[in-house]
Amino acid sequence: MTPAARLTLTTLAVAVALAAGYFAGTRNADHAAPIAPTASSDSNPAATAPGAKKILYYRNPMGLPDTSPVPKKDSMGMDYIPVYEGEDAGADDSGAVTVSPSRLQTLGVRTAVAELRTLGEPVRVVGRVAINERTTVDVAPRFEGWIERLHVNASGDPVRRGQALFSVYSPELLSAGSELQIAERLQHDAANDPAAADSAKRLADATRARVSNWQMKLPEGAKAAGGRLTFTSPANGVVLEKKAVEGMRFMPGDALYRIADLSTVWVLADVYERDLPRVKAGQPATVTLDAFPGRSFTAKVAYLYPTLDAATRTTPIRLELANPDGLLRPGLFAHAEVATGTTAPALTVPTSALIDSGERQVVLVAQGEGRFAPRPVKVGRRGSEHVEILEGVAAGDSVVVSANFLIDAESNLRAALATFTASKDSGTAATQHYSAEGTLDAIDTSAGTVSITHGEIPALKWPPMTMDFNLASPEVVKGIAPGSAIRFEFEQHVPGEFAITRVEAAAPASAGHKGH
Repeated sequence: MTPAARLTLTTLAVAVALAAGYFAGTRNADHAAPIAPTASSDSNPAATAPGAKKILYYRNPMGLPDTSPVPKKDSMGMDYIPVYEGEDAGADDSGAVTVSPSRLQTLGVRTAVAELRTLGEPVRVVGRVAINERTTVDVAPRFEGWIERLHVNASGDPVRRGQALFSVYSPELLSAGSELQIAERLQHDAANDPAAADSAKRLADATRARVSNWQMKLPEGAKAAGGRLTFTSPANGVVLEKKAVEGMRFMPGDALYRIADLSTVWVLADVYERDLPRVKAGQPATVTLDAFPGRSFTAKVAYLYPTLDAATRTTPIRLELANPDGLLRPGLFAHAEVATGTTAPALTVPTSALIDSGERQVVLVAQGEGRFAPRPVKVGRRGSEHVEILEGVAAGDSVVVSANFLIDAESNLRAALATFTASKDSGTAATQHYSAEGTLDAIDTSAGTVSITHGEIPALKWPPMTMDFNLASPEVVKGIAPGSAIRFEFEQHVPGEFAITRVEAAAPASAGHKGH
């Protein structure tokens, strides 16, 4: 036999073998029971390995209430997520969820421990910086005179105690100085006459008393000074008001200067009436100002005013704080936090752990191995970083403080699915049976599913729609052609998974159907 003939026979033999193998494979595929595909068994060998958890169904990746018995993609091309045995909504109608380690890392889930701590419970108020009224003084002579010279002649100028402010001329000072000089000379000259000396002494004492009532001290040689006197500052501070003008005449009691010491200032803030029982004099406070972002100043509650504003339902309080650098100018807008917490420890969790919808307060408790359970709680006092838990968790419980809203959304979805598919009668069996009528649209023998258009099914509260069902066996649809009107029965083993157990042809006029 020639080499060319041998090559031709070899090629023919290979072709016959391939054809025979293809024919045998297709016959086996036609007669074998269809196997619903699992979640990417090639990429996830553990799904089909001995002892691996069984995939019950697939849920929408965006958290929508939509499930599928087979792998599929949503409208955005995202793969549906497999739900394994033990993770299904029916396994725990409390809404507990199990998250794989890879998803925990992707979501950035973090936990913290519920523990006893002294709870900071600040009362937040707003106010304004004000002058410390106790350090404000007026310079007001108690006699009549004229201003001859100003030594401090502008508002806002800083002054020191004892610094000269202005010089005055006063006829009353001149007269008092003359009387004092005369009385002192008579007292000296009448040293040998006790009666005259005593009279001169009484005159001198009366003159000194009159000058003392003016809160003045006559200098030595007042007559020689011509009734002129220099007024000095009674305190350190700044000049808030200056009415003195050179040459002006002043009358007793006229306030020529107003001086305030700003080394300490007040913050006058308004506290709402609901917070009043928690605020007491002596409590520490922290003050921040918009003028100095990032800085805080230490203060304390000095006084609670005894009145309440009926329009705003607030009571002013007074905070006192040091101002050695003069940064705090009267009139600045201020925020303050008054520390009103007690020293008794309370069970707390971080504020971020609390999911508060207004009607319900929940924390997610980590139960280990990626399992999280929502726990309704009763909330007490709220601090800046922690919140008191009165009921619901115990000391040492781990609670989720990051990504808890995502886990809570999944928990609510599973709880809703459990409620949606749960039996209304607690005495019924776990497997639920239903029957309905519709139209057989398509058969997928490789996937073991059928597509059916059916009407309303009251037992499941389903509206008319087209959906896919698993087949309990490929024999169920044997002899039924697509497009046929059918009456079918199906059952539910786990939430979201329905399998057709019986199909029979129905009269084409049967447009309706019933559910049991």
